[in-house]
Amino acid sequence: MEHELFNFDSYNVDPFSLFSIQDMFTSNDFENDIENVLQLDSDRTYFDRSVHPDGVSVLENVQENITFQYEEILDNLENSEEIQDGSMESCDLIDLLLKGAEAVEAENWLLAPKIVTKLNNLLSDQENGDNPLVRLALYFTEGLIYKSLSSLELLENSILPQPDSFPAFQMLQELSPYMKFAHFTANQAILEAIRYHQELHVVDFDVMEGAQWPPLMSDLSSRHEYADVSLRITAVVTDEKKIDHVRRTGLRLQEFANSINLNFMFDRFFMRREQDFEDLEVSSDSLVANVMLHQLHMPHKDMSLVKVFLNGIQQHLSPKIVILVENELYNLHRVPSMSFVEYFKEALQHYGSISDSLITGFGRGYKSAVKIVEKEFMRMRILESLKEFPSLRREMGNWGNEWPCSKGFRPIPMSSCNVTQAKFLVSLFKGGYWVQNEKRRLTLCWKSRPLITASVWAPKTRK
Repeated sequence: MEHELFNFDSYNVDPFSLFSIQDMFTSNDFENDIENVLQLDSDRTYFDRSVHPDGVSVLENVQENITFQYEEILDNLENSEEIQDGSMESCDLIDLLLKGAEAVEAENWLLAPKIVTKLNNLLSDQENGDNPLVRLALYFTEGLIYKSLSSLELLENSILPQPDSFPAFQMLQELSPYMKFAHFTANQAILEAIRYHQELHVVDFDVMEGAQWPPLMSDLSSRHEYADVSLRITAVVTDEKKIDHVRRTGLRLQEFANSINLNFMFDRFFMRREQDFEDLEVSSDSLVANVMLHQLHMPHKDMSLVKVFLNGIQQHLSPKIVILVENELYNLHRVPSMSFVEYFKEALQHYGSISDSLITGFGRGYKSAVKIVEKEFMRMRILESLKEFPSLRREMGNWGNEWPCSKGFRPIPMSSCNVTQAKFLVSLFKGGYWVQNEKRRLTLCWKSRPLITASVWAPKTRK
């Protein structure tokens, strides 16, 4: 089967690579096609993992090393006195990072700059080094610098997405299940919710590059139970600076829809307050809300905007289902009670696990690809996560432990097909990826660490 490339701005992207697995899972002959899927996924991979014998030596298991060092560091910290200039030389890297976080939390503005200066001197020339833990430490050091200097303007200017981030986006998409897990799980839930309906309207909280939607569009165009269906995507815009980016995304999606003869409409909706949803025209009974939050490739979203969105759709639109995908670092049950040091440790372990998973998935011969993804995505997310604390903690605390139940929604169990699809997806990638199915949530995990979670919700009362 041949699949044409379509132009994604200045980059050639094969839409087949975005939904080859999803197509097989939603077909009637899924069990008979597993071997074909494995072969197709291998054939379509952009990087050959076997042709680089000169791969560099990297840390095999960042997560275990970080956890092991934490145990030693915490024991030492219990009996340690305030660091003096002369004793800093003997502190190891993680020790210094944690002591820096403690100084920031204590607002010790005499000690904190000394520690971050020491870290910066040790790491400033290591961004292109071969040790992923050292590169990770550099990004956390930047975060401590900004916290100790309270330079918000410097921070905001430093973490703006770069205009050439799409190559990193494509690498992450092809060589890790991170985004595909989120997109496939969401799309499968949508397909099951609107089967045999003639219209589908998706209100998307953050459309980004629109990579989630070509797989769904292909299914709607090819499956007989969705014959003659029309798809409308309304992209929610919360920042006027993003309007042009959203417009370009809509043009790309329209071009793809035309190529597969799908009746498609794309529009934008600028959201400032809950009452704005009163003006959004909704004609379809199959309305779906799609909420992707705080993923590696996505900018940070103020939790107050999420609250406006959920309250607005619940009060004025009453969608059939709400898809929610969250980064596990922003766990609403734990973050509101965390100190900055506790959150700092959590973030270090979280991004250490992601780094470890990328190294394993990309292979030793792809150190350049790993570094690009780290710089374009992980650095920004690390800086953002540290920047937003403690305001993030206060905001999340206002939601309550039962969010989004407290916002008028009830959880819907994941289907067996969705669970099977997720498990099969992660089996295609190297290393310790696995899927946890618990309490009506599907979670993508790396070894012992949960990374992102997908869940499906419906309004407790529909109009």
